[in-house]
Amino acid sequence: MDTIGKYRKYVNTSFVKAVEPVVIDRATGATYIDSDGVEYLDVFSGIAVVNSGHGNRDVIEAAKAQLDKLVHCCSYIYYQKPIADLAEKLAQITPGKLQKTFFGNSGAEAIEGALRLAKQYTNKFEFISLTHSFHGRSLATLSITGNAGRKKGGGPYIPGVAFAPAPYSYRCPFHQKDPKMTGKLCAAAVEDVIRYQTSDRVAAFVVEPVMGEGGIIVPPKEYFEELVPILKKHGIVLMADEVQSGFCRTGRMFASEHYGLEPEIMTVAKGIANGMPLSGFIAEPEVADSFAPGDHLSTFGGNPVSCAAALANIAFMEREKLAQASARKGERVMEKLRGLSSHKVKIGEVRGLGLMIGMELVKDLESREPAAEETAAVRRLSRERKVLIGVGGSLGNTVRVQPPLTITDDELDRVVEVLQESLNAL
Repeated sequence: MDTIGKYRKYVNTSFVKAVEPVVIDRATGATYIDSDGVEYLDVFSGIAVVNSGHGNRDVIEAAKAQLDKLVHCCSYIYYQKPIADLAEKLAQITPGKLQKTFFGNSGAEAIEGALRLAKQYTNKFEFISLTHSFHGRSLATLSITGNAGRKKGGGPYIPGVAFAPAPYSYRCPFHQKDPKMTGKLCAAAVEDVIRYQTSDRVAAFVVEPVMGEGGIIVPPKEYFEELVPILKKHGIVLMADEVQSGFCRTGRMFASEHYGLEPEIMTVAKGIANGMPLSGFIAEPEVADSFAPGDHLSTFGGNPVSCAAALANIAFMEREKLAQASARKGERVMEKLRGLSSHKVKIGEVRGLGLMIGMELVKDLESREPAAEETAAVRRLSRERKVLIGVGGSLGNTVRVQPPLTITDDELDRVVEVLQESLNAL
């Protein structure tokens, strides 16, 4: 029985519409190679994970060296050097006063822990998140996810969660055409959310500085300018979910930097170790120290192999200036994407920061009716042309361009060329 046959018989994939019919054997740079030696250009990086490129030798060699020394020792029972060095590095590169990190294995685990920490620190029990948001697939992270499509059949969810309108300029909930007004009105609405949807015992406001699964939604800077004072007024912790937007993806080490944000808690995962399983939440010392003995733990969190890989990964990012490269490449490719056209659909908006880019497809520019089926077809047609893109957004009509940050300009030009061919072929 071949790999696809074994998947169908033994691997539970009923939760996805379809697994891409490609058997990945190996990868290098921005290229996947299937079991027959056919090459595919990877424009999704395992959902923004392999930021430093597939097969990065610096990361692999660091992991191999650590494998020969120590594979596991619970990082919260014994001291070990890789976790200490990585925690120190994160304190140096994260914004504001963030300093102490708890390490886990996945983004959802990091966010669960961060929610627990926010409750412990504030002695409050409610949370505010955004519509269109996505924070994971565990019970708590789905509870703060603002998208019914991701939550179907999983309830009842935890109480004490309210949702504020996402600053989604293209589909402004207040029907404003000016992004500045969208930002200001969406931020002002948080005051009403606190007043009418909570008991004013809000521990944290949870926000993705760039909203990934929601459709690569980039908040106007006015949003955070208005939001932060509201949170301070009510003593609400700002918790930044940088699981997808972190580690140079948006043209900065962290997307929070674009807005001058200094969150009290930040979650990280995905790009931290270039594919090795690792996550964490980092907090200001006063916040972090609110945990008491017995409040939290993780058996595999802070695995020394993953931490060694992460240290090498961050060193590679800094040496190769991946943040600057991501910013330059992102601006260049977004300009090219805005020039695409189709007789079947319209390019409603191209948006993003760095190489975290969304292209929203609509049936009509005036009505902005989502072109979800056509977007799925573009993905299939691109795959047939050996380019693997992502598709997402709350309405399923956003093409996602999130390649390894090491991708070349020529490879990005090929992506644009294939997308135009796919649009033509609709």
